[in-house]
Amino acid sequence: MKYELIILGQGAAAFAAAIKANDLGIKTAMLGSNVTSGTLIGGTCVNVGCLPSKNLITVSTFFHKASSHSFEGIQYGKSKLNFKKVIEQKDKLVAKFRKDKYADVLMGLEHVDYIESLAKFVSKNEVEVDGRKLQGEKFLIATGARAYVPPVKGIEHIDYLTNEEALNLKELPESLCVIGGRAVGLEFAQMYAHFGVKVIVLQRSERILPETEPEIAEALTEYLEEEGIDIFTGVNMRSVGKTKGKKVVHFTVDGKPQEVQADHILFATGRTPNTEMLDLGKAGVQLDERGFVKVNDEMQTSAPHVWAAGDVIGEPMLETIAAKEGAVAVENALTRSRKKINFTEVPRAVFTYPEVASVGLTDTQAIGNGIRCRCGVIPLSYVPKAHIIGDTRGIIKLVADSKTKQIVGVHILAPHAADLIHEGTLAVKFKLTVDDIIDTVHVFPTLSEAIKLAAQSFYKDVSKLSCCTE
Repeated sequence: MKYELIILGQGAAAFAAAIKANDLGIKTAMLGSNVTSGTLIGGTCVNVGCLPSKNLITVSTFFHKASSHSFEGIQYGKSKLNFKKVIEQKDKLVAKFRKDKYADVLMGLEHVDYIESLAKFVSKNEVEVDGRKLQGEKFLIATGARAYVPPVKGIEHIDYLTNEEALNLKELPESLCVIGGRAVGLEFAQMYAHFGVKVIVLQRSERILPETEPEIAEALTEYLEEEGIDIFTGVNMRSVGKTKGKKVVHFTVDGKPQEVQADHILFATGRTPNTEMLDLGKAGVQLDERGFVKVNDEMQTSAPHVWAAGDVIGEPMLETIAAKEGAVAVENALTRSRKKINFTEVPRAVFTYPEVASVGLTDTQAIGNGIRCRCGVIPLSYVPKAHIIGDTRGIIKLVADSKTKQIVGVHILAPHAADLIHEGTLAVKFKLTVDDIIDTVHVFPTLSEAIKLAAQSFYKDVSKLSCCTE
């Protein structure tokens, strides 16, 4: 069987590519399945990533808030939790989205044939799947990535969790040690802490979320610790093992030995690509030192007839950018449009509560790019809506060129920051200035006013402004 395009993968990048190819009327084969055990049609995001984790985060936050005391006049009590039902509800949601947004969508692509099986290259223009060979003029590698677990001493003697297993526990543990203090680690840490689990976070770098602005990382650390999460930074892992029915982690901080015991250990230590089963060398596709597929800025690999997209090419590993990469790769492959992606314009978020969201450059990155920058930083407590909803935790930081006042970065720690960041994304994408934001009318009272207040802080002490000051 011959195809104009063969897609290896079945996640966000693969689906966006298949839809684009179908729109172009290209005879396409999508070869699903990969070595990520929990990944079915739809890939990581819908099955063992964004969708189920954010559902559980939402449930856990609601459960936690039910026993808080944000508003006078309401008598709060201890809610009852049926964790088994929570997981069952999550599974129903995942099944619905897998069917509605992936399986049913695929059935409607008239030019795309789907084979649910792992494929590998047998020659430059040929892959083998289910014992038969398919020939393709062009190929897209979109097989994604899976959790990376470092070779810690003793790891072979314990059962441990990755994001996949942590989404499917049948009962709540009493304690959990999370190895990793970036997005995935912090989201799972707070989620389980909100469900009542004692959580410890171990992070190798000197602060959590080391790529974010330090003010935001420090504030989030304070909020998480106030909720009872123990956070260790500057950690050097030594070994893991078992003792008295518990998992034990041995590590050092500043050279001093430390030990943590917990019912479960969750590794949130990055991702490793699903490339080892593909025999990519037979297609002439080069990998980097970690096994990720190397591409140029048009998503083309070292083999001129092969493109790659999504987590299999490395950071940023986001569902949205994977889809963008998949569509761009196919358009470049089939129409020679030579499109490129400006990754500076890509927003990213961490779904803790409050959430973290960023787009563009940090002030350190701006300085490194030769931009003489100026920053507007305000606490969320300056925003009237924060007081209305009873949660003033947060920071808003705008990074701008000091000469032109062009906004080059927006960084938010606040409730619903992942929704608020899109004004910042447009500001960075279309090179808006601080004055453009100030001149734009914002609805009162909203959290989105935080961005306008941060812009106004370039000129005024916003703590002394009336709510209606332009």
